[in-house]
Amino acid sequence: MNWKIFNKKTDNAKPKKSKTREWLDAFVFAVVAATIIRGLLFSAYAIPSGSMEGTELTGDYLFVSKFSYGARMPNTPLSIPFTEPVMYGIKTYINALQLPYFRLPGFADVKKGDIVVFNKPEEADANIPVDQRTTLIKRCQATPGDLLSIVNAQVYINGNEAKNAPKAQTSYTVVTDGRDINPQIFQDLNITVGSQIMTDTFEMIIPNESLATFKSYSNIKSVVPVIAPAGQPDPELFPHNAKFKWNLDNFGPMMIPKKGWTVPLNDSTLILYRRAIEVYEHNRVQTSGKEILINGKKADSYTFKMNYYWMMGDNRHNSLDSRFWGYVPEDHIIGKAMITWMSIDSTQDLFHKVRWNRILNPIK
Repeated sequence: MNWKIFNKKTDNAKPKKSKTREWLDAFVFAVVAATIIRGLLFSAYAIPSGSMEGTELTGDYLFVSKFSYGARMPNTPLSIPFTEPVMYGIKTYINALQLPYFRLPGFADVKKGDIVVFNKPEEADANIPVDQRTTLIKRCQATPGDLLSIVNAQVYINGNEAKNAPKAQTSYTVVTDGRDINPQIFQDLNITVGSQIMTDTFEMIIPNESLATFKSYSNIKSVVPVIAPAGQPDPELFPHNAKFKWNLDNFGPMMIPKKGWTVPLNDSTLILYRRAIEVYEHNRVQTSGKEILINGKKADSYTFKMNYYWMMGDNRHNSLDSRFWGYVPEDHIIGKAMITWMSIDSTQDLFHKVRWNRILNPIK
């Protein structure tokens, strides 16, 4: 009996891959794996400015968890991965195809006190797709449905004093006895001199943790917080209307929109919420006399389709945040900042550039 019919044929075995093909396959796999990890799990971001000092410093590099709040699917799938939206003046994405907002389930909702990375809402005015807008990092101060107010630089949520960040900092007017302050003190205490008002008077940004030490020096006569008085309006602040006399230190009260919340529409509420209704939720808003029209129909109220958040920097007098451009829509949320994995001080020499004490620090 011929048993050869059960023998495995080797004549048609697949040819061995060339070295070039093996390297190409490995490269494609690496790109796909990195894209999935970066899109669904976490990404690396850098701190470009001082708005979160002293919690996060300029030159810090962070790992941001996207799965904490649920990974957001890209609005513009036709883009070059691992690139900035614009490089050398050329867009790295095509906005001809834009997908609707969709987010995978997450492990938690955005909570007050979380340090959050998100896209800049203000850039909606430039018709930039949501996922291609500038990324920002701030601390969440208020969540959907909260009543927010700022009284003499202190944030209040639903009438209760909000907990300040452990390393928050703000501006102070410093009066000396006329003697010079050792510049090394500013470096050791992370103090920034903003301006010199008079020969013996300065405005400085001082971290909370350095305040007591700084006051103890013999040539410091007084250190007083800089607080804009209530009723002194700042036209650069949201909602950019003279009816609301708000400033950096005295702001609100204002309700943060919540999905499903129905707000009655009148002159005041339209000023506060028109941007969300018109820009973020894509409705056409018109006024005719005292009537308010939404998509051509008379409207006495509006029900929000998304949740919104209020974000502020820990460096309160050096932060462009929600006080300037308003609340952050949920479709702008990217993820939660988790770990500072590297920190570079560009002002130092080669041997002192790395802030070794910040490497792999959990973010709080």
